Amino acid sequence: MPTVSSLSVAASRHYDGLVSAHADLPDYVARNRLHWDALAQEYAEAGARHWAQSEPTWGIWGVPESELHLLPDAINGRDVIELGCGTAYVSAWLARRGARTTGIDNSPAQLETARLLQREDRLEFPLYLGNAERTPFADASYDIAISEYGAAIWCDPYLWVPEAARLLRSGGELIFLANSVIQMLTVPDTLVEGPSTDRLRRDQFGMHRFEWPDDDSVEFHISHGDWIRLLRRSGFEVIDLIEIQAPRGAKTRYEFTRGEWGRRWPAEEVWKARKVGRPRRTVI
Repeated sequence: MPTVSSLSVAASRHYDGLVSAHADLPDYVARNRLHWDALAQEYAEAGARHWAQSEPTWGIWGVPESELHLLPDAINGRDVIELGCGTAYVSAWLARRGARTTGIDNSPAQLETARLLQREDRLEFPLYLGNAERTPFADASYDIAISEYGAAIWCDPYLWVPEAARLLRSGGELIFLANSVIQMLTVPDTLVEGPSTDRLRRDQFGMHRFEWPDDDSVEFHISHGDWIRLLRRSGFEVIDLIEIQAPRGAKTRYEFTRGEWGRRWPAEEVWKARKVGRPRRTVI
């Protein structure tokens, strides 16, 4: 079986050809598909661990649901769409609680892992290959739209949030977890430079599309003010913003931050919003 590094090299060599094969996709969608197909093997073990958990744990610190309260109280019988599902462990957690879950992801390799874990766990729910900015689902099909990273950072918020609003029924909830604003303002450009420090490295005004010198992926992050305006324009009211503090002694496999930093500043944040009306036709 190829190693992660060999898959990455192969992806790099065939980048131009694969992007041409997906010419109908936005450039960042094609690039992120390559990125996650190359990383899928590395994330398969973590996906299996998440599937095996009896209680959901969230984000890079693994904060238990019993502490974070990310999910709504009522899950049983509700229709849920996971936007950017990856290995679909969030969908699995919700399906075990009685939800009718559907996952969509941009990476065929990640979905292959998800389907393998479905078979091993004997838990079936629909999984679709696609861009969460433009899904094939009907209007008002879901009660909850959720993303832990996934669409929350790998899709353009000015496209995926209105799409989530389209998919949700009136009163439906949008829940997403992503890197915090302060994390994105303090993280170095490359991993070899180390994790975030107490130094601001880039401007907050105008933050949107993030590209990194050491890989070909594209992320999207916007300020709190921009999030609030976007959610309102899309027909949502903000229910909550949870800035996650790292637990004492917390460690993470990810190199962009450390537990000591996460005790002082939030590396991650959770947004909760409720659909209350039709999107406003306001120019961005």
